[in-house]
Amino acid sequence: MSAIRTLLITLTLMASSLTLMSSCGQTEPAKVQPLAYGELRLGSIKPEGWLRETLLRQRDGMTSRMDSLYPEVMGPRNGWLGGDGDQWERGPYWIDGLIPMAWILDDETLKQKARPWVEWALASQKENGFFGPDMDYPYERGLQRDNSHDWWPRMVVLKFMQQYWSATGDSRVIDFMRRYFRYQLNTLPTCPLGNWTSWATYRACDNLSSVIWLYRLTGEQWLLDLAAILHAQSHDYVHMFLETDELSRFSTIHCVNLAQGIKEPVVWWQCDPQQKYLDAVRTAFADIRKYNGVPSGMYGGDELLHGNNPTQGSELCSAVELMFSLEEMVRITGDLSFVEHLERVAFNALPTQLTDDFMARQYFQQANQVNISHCIHNFDITHGESDLVYGLLTGYPCCTSNFHQGWPKFVQNLWYSTPDGGLAALAYSPCRVTAMAGGQEVTIEERTRYPMEGNIKLLVSLHSPASFPLHLRIPSWTENASVTVNGSPVEASAPGSVAVISREWADGDVVELSFPMKVTTDKWYENAISVERGPLVYALEIQEEWVKKDNSFDPVHGEFYWEVHPKSPWNYGLVDFDDPAEAFEVTVDETKLASDWYWSLESAPIVITAKAKRIPYWTLYNGMAGPVPYSRMYGNPVIRDKNVETVRLIPYGCTTLRISEFPVIFRK
Repeated sequence: MSAIRTLLITLTLMASSLTLMSSCGQTEPAKVQPLAYGELRLGSIKPEGWLRETLLRQRDGMTSRMDSLYPEVMGPRNGWLGGDGDQWERGPYWIDGLIPMAWILDDETLKQKARPWVEWALASQKENGFFGPDMDYPYERGLQRDNSHDWWPRMVVLKFMQQYWSATGDSRVIDFMRRYFRYQLNTLPTCPLGNWTSWATYRACDNLSSVIWLYRLTGEQWLLDLAAILHAQSHDYVHMFLETDELSRFSTIHCVNLAQGIKEPVVWWQCDPQQKYLDAVRTAFADIRKYNGVPSGMYGGDELLHGNNPTQGSELCSAVELMFSLEEMVRITGDLSFVEHLERVAFNALPTQLTDDFMARQYFQQANQVNISHCIHNFDITHGESDLVYGLLTGYPCCTSNFHQGWPKFVQNLWYSTPDGGLAALAYSPCRVTAMAGGQEVTIEERTRYPMEGNIKLLVSLHSPASFPLHLRIPSWTENASVTVNGSPVEASAPGSVAVISREWADGDVVELSFPMKVTTDKWYENAISVERGPLVYALEIQEEWVKKDNSFDPVHGEFYWEVHPKSPWNYGLVDFDDPAEAFEVTVDETKLASDWYWSLESAPIVITAKAKRIPYWTLYNGMAGPVPYSRMYGNPVIRDKNVETVRLIPYGCTTLRISEFPVIFRK
């Protein structure tokens, strides 16, 4: 048995009991479970290729300009800058994405925008440890300024403070958090998380995660006492996931609460390593997939949980918060299913919900989204009929404030430190990492066009030869994966595992990974199917007409919005088939593949063609796709004699209008 295989088996058997050094060089305290992977200092990982272009577009769009685009909330009046304006979640949301964007891109202008928020929060702390706004104000339309003491927005501030410390090492952050957590320890028994709103109860895991993070740095026992209080006052997700049917019914939980709260059992498992906490989360994901799931990795929640009909909405906040939850759970457990779910959301759901210039976004998106219009839809809620259209403030402005964290935090989680002194790449995208390994600073450049193709090249740079392991994920969806070092094959690991290459590395060494991608299908609502290749879902290519509409009569939802209407047919069913390899043909546009921007209709580098028929009775209903026809209906005379056409499917993330859940037309 090779050394590589031995290391792989060891990793598989002991993933949940690995030990690592924290990013500040201290050994972890023994009273919490060791992390499977360690987060690197913010700024250690730099995006390249299409990922860098994506961050630059986001920076030049809304992220760098929220204070001017949305001044009534993000300007000087904001309560988190000492003003009398909005003082709830929206300002901290922006900074939670602005800080990682600023330090990842090493952009001094963005850093200067973020620092006043950090400094004001630090300066606001009182002797007893409380910080932030502490005065309520009368109602003012468009602002949230009458609930200054709520626990929830402070949890977001704790998140951005952790990131600021990671980027700068500012010791004031540690003292700030220690004093606030002392305040919580003294106050929560008589003023619990749900005292002001339920949001803090459902999202307590973010607070809990920050407490455990500080404990790993300081080892102070009283922090675990606070962790126990936070867990006890949190919504009981273990009970919800294992002992109720709430994930199979409508309207049982807010979609963003679910995206954030789903990690609570795993976060608490660090303090109380009972198997039930891990089982609860696995059960929850299975139930979400079964009763509410859509191909993009998201679920029907518009805003309350709303089933798996492909015209139900999925909120942008849910996407970025689910990504963050998955990233947290990967580091805690090393569970590779969380990595694959993370890639599915990042590469499918996230790109399509923002315009190419990052100046407008959707509040809700649909899996089958064939028309985007300003009207009432079959959602749980309506915000001036604007929930589906693109705009700055359409739907509800929480997403305008919160989406900024999605791509930067994805970059930050492309590489990790490992317990055995090495580095790990679990999710893949073009980037460059510089970190300590083998006793010296190592830089690894990751050259790839992933997720469009499965070839990845890692170029190692270091001052002198050094020994350390590289941990590399082999995706579960690939077959016949190959790994080479300087052209020599290394024993490939099984799909859905981690290959560990432990050797002495020299400057200029090259690791090449090849993950063949084949076309597969999966089954969804009314037996409709999705078409998938690697981590990408493919959707019907529908030509678009964008129409800008004035909304000055209702500016709380933005001064304007964009409708998008189909300019080509959309009501296709795929002709039944036996073998996807024969039914679908993949074409690669090498010119587009070599570009730095993929996420638009015109830029899609991969096309899959398939045989299909129009379904004449599948038409618009209330401005959106009507009920999806049942797949493989026997003896359907309406479709039997229709012409077979060839349709084009492109990556879901490249679409605005789409069908991603296709009815299948039975042969008989």
